[in-house]
Amino acid sequence: MNPKIITALFLGMFVLTFGAVWLLTRNQAENTAPAANIFSKVETRELVADLGEMKVADVRSKDFIIKNVGANPLQITSVSSSCNCTFGQIIYKNKISKEYGMHAPGKFVNEIAVGDAATVRVTYKPYIMPVYGPISRDVFVGTNDPDNPRLTFTVKTVVK
Repeated sequence: MNPKIITALFLGMFVLTFGAVWLLTRNQAENTAPAANIFSKVETRELVADLGEMKVADVRSKDFIIKNVGANPLQITSVSSSCNCTFGQIIYKNKISKEYGMHAPGKFVNEIAVGDAATVRVTYKPYIMPVYGPISRDVFVGTNDPDNPRLTFTVKTVVK
Protein backbone atom coordinates (compact mmCIF):
# COMPACT_ATOMS: atom_id res chain seq x y z
CA MET A 1 0.00 0.00 0.00
CA ASN A 2 1.14 3.52 -0.78
CA PRO A 3 2.75 5.29 2.25
CA LYS A 4 0.79 8.47 1.47
CA ILE A 5 -2.51 6.59 1.70
CA ILE A 6 -1.46 4.99 5.01
CA THR A 7 -0.49 8.41 6.40
CA ALA A 8 -3.77 9.94 5.22
CA LEU A 9 -5.79 7.09 6.76
CA PHE A 10 -3.85 7.39 10.02
CA LEU A 11 -4.40 11.18 10.18
CA GLY A 12 -8.07 10.75 9.29
CA MET A 13 -8.56 8.19 12.08
CA PHE A 14 -6.73 10.51 14.51
CA VAL A 15 -8.92 13.49 13.59
CA LEU A 16 -12.12 11.42 13.87
CA THR A 17 -11.07 10.00 17.25
CA PHE A 18 -10.05 13.41 18.60
CA GLY A 19 -13.32 14.95 17.34
CA ALA A 20 -15.43 12.22 18.93
CA VAL A 21 -13.65 12.58 22.28
CA TRP A 22 -14.06 16.36 22.16
CA LEU A 23 -17.80 16.09 21.41
CA LEU A 24 -18.35 13.57 24.20
CA THR A 25 -16.49 15.58 26.84
CA ARG A 26 -18.16 18.83 25.75
CA ASN A 27 -21.62 17.32 26.31
CA GLN A 28 -20.58 15.95 29.70
CA ALA A 29 -19.30 19.37 30.79
CA GLU A 30 -22.61 20.97 29.80
CA ASN A 31 -24.55 18.31 31.73
CA THR A 32 -22.47 18.80 34.87
CA ALA A 33 -23.14 22.52 35.17
CA PRO A 34 -23.91 23.58 38.74
CA ALA A 35 -27.41 22.57 39.75
CA ALA A 36 -29.88 25.10 41.03
CA ASN A 37 -29.67 25.83 44.73
CA ILE A 38 -30.81 22.63 46.42
CA PHE A 39 -30.09 23.97 49.88
CA SER A 40 -31.87 26.16 52.34
CA LYS A 41 -30.89 29.79 51.98
CA VAL A 42 -31.65 32.55 54.46
CA GLU A 43 -32.06 36.17 53.45
CA THR A 44 -32.23 39.12 55.80
CA ARG A 45 -32.09 42.79 54.96
CA GLU A 46 -31.07 44.04 58.38
CA LEU A 47 -28.64 42.70 60.97
CA VAL A 48 -28.10 45.81 63.12
CA ALA A 49 -30.64 48.17 64.70
CA ASP A 50 -30.42 51.26 66.90
CA LEU A 51 -32.86 51.23 69.82
CA GLY A 52 -32.20 54.89 70.63
CA GLU A 53 -31.60 56.19 74.16
CA MET A 54 -32.93 54.13 77.06
CA LYS A 55 -33.20 54.25 80.82
CA VAL A 56 -32.04 51.27 82.86
CA ALA A 57 -35.67 50.43 83.69
CA ASP A 58 -36.73 50.39 80.01
CA VAL A 59 -37.24 47.28 77.89
CA ARG A 60 -36.97 47.54 74.11
CA SER A 61 -37.30 45.06 71.29
CA LYS A 62 -36.48 45.02 67.61
CA ASP A 63 -37.97 42.60 65.08
CA PHE A 64 -35.71 41.35 62.29
CA ILE A 65 -37.18 39.48 59.32
CA ILE A 66 -35.54 36.38 57.89
CA LYS A 67 -36.79 34.74 54.70
CA ASN A 68 -36.17 31.31 53.22
CA VAL A 69 -35.16 31.91 49.60
CA GLY A 70 -33.70 28.43 49.13
CA ALA A 71 -35.14 25.24 47.68
CA ASN A 72 -35.64 23.36 50.96
CA PRO A 73 -37.08 24.21 54.39
CA LEU A 74 -34.88 26.54 56.42
CA GLN A 75 -34.19 25.16 59.88
CA ILE A 76 -33.63 27.39 62.89
CA THR A 77 -31.43 25.17 65.04
CA SER A 78 -30.48 27.42 67.95
CA VAL A 79 -30.99 30.83 69.55
CA SER A 80 -28.68 32.39 72.14
CA SER A 81 -27.32 35.80 73.11
CA SER A 82 -24.13 37.62 74.04
CA CYS A 83 -25.38 38.80 77.44
CA ASN A 84 -27.75 37.71 80.18
CA CYS A 85 -29.74 40.91 79.58
CA THR A 86 -30.49 40.17 75.91
CA PHE A 87 -33.02 37.67 74.57
CA GLY A 88 -34.08 36.24 71.24
CA GLN A 89 -37.39 34.78 70.13
CA ILE A 90 -38.55 33.20 66.87
CA ILE A 91 -41.99 34.16 65.60
CA TYR A 92 -43.39 32.03 62.77
CA LYS A 93 -46.98 31.60 61.66
CA ASN A 94 -48.28 33.47 64.74
CA LYS A 95 -46.40 31.15 67.12
CA ILE A 96 -43.98 32.89 69.45
CA SER A 97 -41.16 30.90 71.02
CA LYS A 98 -40.07 31.48 74.56
CA GLU A 99 -37.21 33.89 75.18
CA TYR A 100 -33.75 32.41 74.75
CA GLY A 101 -30.58 34.01 76.03
CA MET A 102 -27.02 33.56 77.14
CA HIS A 103 -27.83 31.24 80.05
CA ALA A 104 -30.95 29.75 78.46
CA PRO A 105 -30.02 28.96 74.85
CA GLY A 106 -32.58 27.28 72.63
CA LYS A 107 -31.57 24.05 70.93
CA PHE A 108 -34.50 23.12 68.75
CA VAL A 109 -35.54 22.82 65.14
CA ASN A 110 -38.10 25.21 63.78
CA GLU A 111 -38.65 24.88 60.03
CA ILE A 112 -39.48 27.82 57.79
CA ALA A 113 -41.09 26.72 54.52
CA VAL A 114 -39.65 27.71 51.16
CA GLY A 115 -40.67 31.29 50.37
CA ASP A 116 -41.89 31.97 53.93
CA ALA A 117 -40.52 34.51 56.38
CA ALA A 118 -40.13 34.48 60.15
CA THR A 119 -39.29 37.12 62.72
CA VAL A 120 -36.32 37.16 65.06
CA ARG A 121 -37.24 39.37 68.00
CA VAL A 122 -34.28 40.76 69.95
CA THR A 123 -35.15 42.18 73.38
CA TYR A 124 -32.77 44.18 75.57
CA LYS A 125 -33.48 44.52 79.32
CA PRO A 126 -30.76 46.74 80.82
CA TYR A 127 -32.08 46.42 84.39
CA ILE A 128 -30.85 42.80 84.51
CA MET A 129 -27.20 43.87 84.20
CA PRO A 130 -27.14 47.65 84.63
CA VAL A 131 -24.53 49.44 82.57
CA TYR A 132 -24.51 52.98 81.25
CA GLY A 133 -23.35 54.53 78.01
CA PRO A 134 -23.15 53.05 74.53
CA ILE A 135 -24.17 49.39 74.49
CA SER A 136 -24.14 46.73 71.78
CA ARG A 137 -25.76 43.31 72.33
CA ASP A 138 -26.16 40.31 70.02
CA VAL A 139 -28.56 37.44 69.45
CA PHE A 140 -27.19 34.43 67.57
CA VAL A 141 -29.44 32.26 65.40
CA GLY A 142 -28.22 28.93 64.02
CA THR A 143 -29.50 27.75 60.63
CA ASN A 144 -29.00 24.92 58.15
CA ASP A 145 -27.99 27.39 55.41
CA PRO A 146 -24.47 26.23 54.45
CA ASP A 147 -23.47 29.83 53.65
CA ASN A 148 -24.95 31.31 56.86
CA PRO A 149 -24.84 28.68 59.62
CA ARG A 150 -24.95 31.40 62.29
CA LEU A 151 -26.64 34.78 61.96
CA THR A 152 -25.83 37.60 64.37
CA PHE A 153 -28.51 40.22 65.06
CA THR A 154 -27.21 43.28 66.90
CA VAL A 155 -29.03 46.00 68.82
CA LYS A 156 -27.30 49.19 69.87
CA THR A 157 -28.41 51.77 72.40
CA VAL A 158 -27.21 54.38 74.84
CA VAL A 159 -28.30 53.69 78.41
CA LYS A 160 -28.73 56.88 80.47
